Amino acid sequence: MTRGAQTKDQVARSFKGRVMLLMFVFAATGVALAGRAVHLQVLSKDFLNDQADSRHLRTEKISAHRGAITDRNGEPLAISTPVDSIWAEPKKLATAIDKVGPLAKLLGMDQEDLIVRIAAGANKEFIYLKRHLSPADAERVLSLELPGVNRLREYRRYYPSGEVAGHLVGFTNIDDEGQAGLEQAYDGWLAGEPGKKQVLKDRYGRSIENVASIRPAKHGKTLRTSIDLRVQYFAYRTLKSAIQRYTAESGSIVVLDVKTGEVLGMANQPGYNPNDRSQYLPERYRNRAVTDLFEPGSSIKPLIIASALESGEYRPSSVVNTAPGFVEVGPKRIEDKRNLGEISLTTILARSSNVGITKLAMTLPPEQMWTTLSRFGLGQLTGSAFPGETRGSLRPYEDWRPISQATMAYGYGLSVSALQLAQAYAAIGNGGIAHPVSLLALEEDTTESNVVRAATADAVRRMLEEVVRPAGTGIEAAVTGYRVAGKTGTAWKAEGGSYSKDEYISIFAGLAPATDPRLAVVVVIDEPRGELYYGGDVAAPVFSDVMAEALRLLAVAPDAVPAASPTTVAQALDR
Repeated sequence: MTRGAQTKDQVARSFKGRVMLLMFVFAATGVALAGRAVHLQVLSKDFLNDQADSRHLRTEKISAHRGAITDRNGEPLAISTPVDSIWAEPKKLATAIDKVGPLAKLLGMDQEDLIVRIAAGANKEFIYLKRHLSPADAERVLSLELPGVNRLREYRRYYPSGEVAGHLVGFTNIDDEGQAGLEQAYDGWLAGEPGKKQVLKDRYGRSIENVASIRPAKHGKTLRTSIDLRVQYFAYRTLKSAIQRYTAESGSIVVLDVKTGEVLGMANQPGYNPNDRSQYLPERYRNRAVTDLFEPGSSIKPLIIASALESGEYRPSSVVNTAPGFVEVGPKRIEDKRNLGEISLTTILARSSNVGITKLAMTLPPEQMWTTLSRFGLGQLTGSAFPGETRGSLRPYEDWRPISQATMAYGYGLSVSALQLAQAYAAIGNGGIAHPVSLLALEEDTTESNVVRAATADAVRRMLEEVVRPAGTGIEAAVTGYRVAGKTGTAWKAEGGSYSKDEYISIFAGLAPATDPRLAVVVVIDEPRGELYYGGDVAAPVFSDVMAEALRLLAVAPDAVPAASPTTVAQALDR
């Protein structure tokens, strides 16, 4: 064999060897890959699934919306609207820290502040970047596709009636927890229970698929209040106008259903808008009609008259001698504007005689007087369950001195809230039967208590009608077409241990229609400024306007329609 032939043969064997080696390598690689595949897909399947889940499967909260608050007719007072909150995983977002400029702009934040916030949360897995964005704004944030940036569906409270019912409804914090008013009182009823779900996320941390529901969300329940939004709006508007007209410090009004104890309207001034968190100041959002106390002045006199009638020693026609126009109790002289002489109990109320009511009260045993006032609800909670409600002040009769009993008779030395006073007058209008105050619409009758005898309540109610007639102090409280029973009150304000001589509280409390009362309304104006400050001048007109509109809205039949004269009837028949 020649050298050339040997060389070719060696080259062929070498090539064949390399091919065989290459085929062996390929075969070995294939076997290795197949083995690895079997290992990964069969032997290590559970491990790898767990690893994938740990990186891409997450448990998320399903937000539950808060129950709505409505008036008695279903009109919304508070509702929840969907919003999105932007949150981040700081470690992931830190890897794209150079791209947070556009994010800061969309969130309305300073870029440096955002960077500091991300750095401060480096050891956390969750931080909020911005709460309660609109869904559209949140979508723009997510379109940046920054790692670790996510959104959470939440709900924000909205109050359609704004300032009109703000003091009653209250508000929630940013976490949708009740902080004041009915939102706080019935937080457990209104609050929902969040659910949980598993979601699949992409490498940017965005949810791309719902995998499973762990626990469904339970939404809050609707709260149907006793408020009639029509009455509420008119009461609010009329009170606000009066506060502005008399440049008063503050004011409250309560409209109560005499038959049930339901609050149909409750407004205060100054007001606040619960949709504006910058107005969440205690001096603005507290419900003065429930929390603020005042000395009731002469508006307490009907309760003293009721106590006298309950004692059995007096009748409506009983006479008290007020001559010579004043009475001295200890070192204090109590006076009327003029000497009224011998007057009946009815005239004591109609002319608001301090001398007459003082002499009457001083003949009553302290226990008798205290018991009556206590039964009317003074010194006790009304049953409204409103947060911050105050009991008022009614000292034990064992602690009374003669001067204490005397001044209590015309409304000093004890204190009430507007709601308490309304509840007391409602008992007079309901035949001596009191109901607990309710801020919720009632589906059935509630418990009731006998305050005074029906005959006593009816007698006091008839006396109170004289207050609103031309000879009385409350003529401005009259309502066309209706008989009204009520009482004026004007009290000096306590200041530094004594009483001011130029700061007053003006009050009117009353009932209508007087023949069969449906509503009790109490108006309190604090520190009216100007020439007019008496309850009959300042508070009574507010009472008249609100009572007239409320009776109209509730379709209560008039009880003072003028009788047609014979001539008018004859003319009508001739036609």
